[in-house]
Amino acid sequence: MSAKPCSGNNRPAAGHPCFGAGHQNNARIHLPVAPGCNISCGFCERRFDCANENRPGVTSRVLSPSQALHRVKALLAHPDVGSKLKVVGIAGPGDPLANEKTFETLRLVKEAYPDLQLCLSTNGLVLPQRLETLLEIGVGSITVTMNAITPETGAKVYQWVNVNGTVMRGQKGASALIDAQMAGIQAAARAGMLVKVNNVYIPGVNDHETLPLAKIAKKLGASIMNILPLIAQGAFRDNPVPSDAQMAVVRDLAEKILPQSRHCKQCRADAAGVLGQDIDVSILDAAPESVTSSFFN
Repeated sequence: MSAKPCSGNNRPAAGHPCFGAGHQNNARIHLPVAPGCNISCGFCERRFDCANENRPGVTSRVLSPSQALHRVKALLAHPDVGSKLKVVGIAGPGDPLANEKTFETLRLVKEAYPDLQLCLSTNGLVLPQRLETLLEIGVGSITVTMNAITPETGAKVYQWVNVNGTVMRGQKGASALIDAQMAGIQAAARAGMLVKVNNVYIPGVNDHETLPLAKIAKKLGASIMNILPLIAQGAFRDNPVPSDAQMAVVRDLAEKILPQSRHCKQCRADAAGVLGQDIDVSILDAAPESVTSSFFN
């Protein structure tokens, strides 16, 4: 595909907390407007209303685009966090690109707050088809979660892949996903987007592909890589979880190939605030439409 280059206003600034330095002082908000997903990862358990769980795929509730915009407005008025907000992202609880409300929400936020950076996290299955729209809206950075580079390994990670309404399983589904991910990453990078590749490290399943994946991601144009330890759940509930020492070693090795993100908190789909210091989003939702900073005093 041929995508229009990202304009200067679309390029993320240094303040993006997920892509580099400054994460201790810069805030982000994830808007949970995307419940539907087009693939099934064996380690994924998506739930709504899991207030005490801090992991990807969970949210207290799914928002409408207008509710999401209100949450951004309320966070900007928060006395402790508002001035630190740099990034508005969508990371689920499903795949953002499989949900039309993602695009409606991004447009609303961009119109209301053009100075805020927009980003999203995706499995990449339909990234090649949706990239042009993301660029038109003004999304400057994207995270693609890629957990395999061969169909053989992908078949162990993904239970099914839905390609244009056709559910594919095994190596056929994994192959379709991997091809789309590679094409999407390359097209996004060439269009001027800042691209991060996430990789869930699953001992005994896909760990042998982590370093080769880093090489491929670099070749495709990714700027940074984030290797995440498996959270044992779903089909991988009995799988061994990598130790901190294992993760340190593999990140050190991968960093010789591609810069590594080491401060990821594996955030919820409704996370808001500074990394590791998330605020209670129910406070934001309770704010009146005419919210001002005095509401929080």
